[in-house]
Amino acid sequence: MMLDIDTQQQNQLTGEALELERKFKSQYVDLANEGVGGETLKCSDDFFAEMENLIKPGRGIFIDDKFTERGKWMDGWESRRSYGRDNGREFDWCVIKLGIKGVIHGLDIDTNYFRGNAPESVSVEACVSEVEPSAKTVWHTVLTQTAVEAHSQNIFEISNDTAWTHIRLNMFPDGGVARIRVYGEADVNWEHFVPGELIDLAYIKNGGKALLASDMFFSDKNNLIRPGRGVNMGDGWETKRRRDPGPDWLIAKLATQGSIEKVVIDTCHFKGNFPDTFSLEGMISSSDDFTNGQQDANWQPIIGRTKLAAHREHLFINELLVKSEQTFTHVRINIFPDGGISRMRLFGKRKD
Repeated sequence: MMLDIDTQQQNQLTGEALELERKFKSQYVDLANEGVGGETLKCSDDFFAEMENLIKPGRGIFIDDKFTERGKWMDGWESRRSYGRDNGREFDWCVIKLGIKGVIHGLDIDTNYFRGNAPESVSVEACVSEVEPSAKTVWHTVLTQTAVEAHSQNIFEISNDTAWTHIRLNMFPDGGVARIRVYGEADVNWEHFVPGELIDLAYIKNGGKALLASDMFFSDKNNLIRPGRGVNMGDGWETKRRRDPGPDWLIAKLATQGSIEKVVIDTCHFKGNFPDTFSLEGMISSSDDFTNGQQDANWQPIIGRTKLAAHREHLFINELLVKSEQTFTHVRINIFPDGGISRMRLFGKRKD
């Protein structure tokens, strides 16, 4: 089994940068994305383009003839030229609240379409705070001031073991950044759950991760385990049309080893392109490497092949083929032959 690279998201990354991006996308989640609750709180200046764009999906787009009353419309965060300001500030900055408190392992600072207006360099700081950061907040550098390229993904590996709640992106001296991706692992406080509570062990904010998928032509695999119901058909996991019996599949790592006692499969917004049937399998494994099918023999059925319907939440309890005391670390959902699912919820109890 090999990962199908999303042909709609291919870019110019090569060599080490491309390998780093693949590593980040397969092993970690974007802690800052607006879809998991990330928020841009404040910035020094966003005269040309709003800071909120930094954590939106995609890489940012360009519309040639679109302008605003302040100038060219840009899909990113863009400040005015620093030499036209009289405040003496040496750089621009934006504070972002992470949607998931976590350990940062990688950054993608994407200047897509910022060709003549990208910053010369950037740095990133982080803090731990239960409230909105203020002038008294102590910031810690996670990426020292580093040169970036215009109209490019700038990929950085981060070595740090602290779980952060906020970051501050600094750009020198000014300019525009389309998106920032903060790749890392959730830091979950299990004391926030009561004993015996059924927990969604696949949920991205609880530490679940989508590791690998057969195909992500239309949308990303991690959408399947994001908060809430999908807002539209693009907010789910959807594969291209197969011309064979399939199935397409997605492998997820559970937040912690645990049972699976209730399953919800939601095809919200998928009306003419939901899968005909699905099945769910699980295993216990100490490895997250599922390439080339080397662990295929260890999958155990959790739900047999079952019909799905359009635009509906499907609840499965009695259909489960496993006992409540059985536990898993990984699951694989198979969809026949292809199609789209909005969300997957796997409720169970943590292994003691």
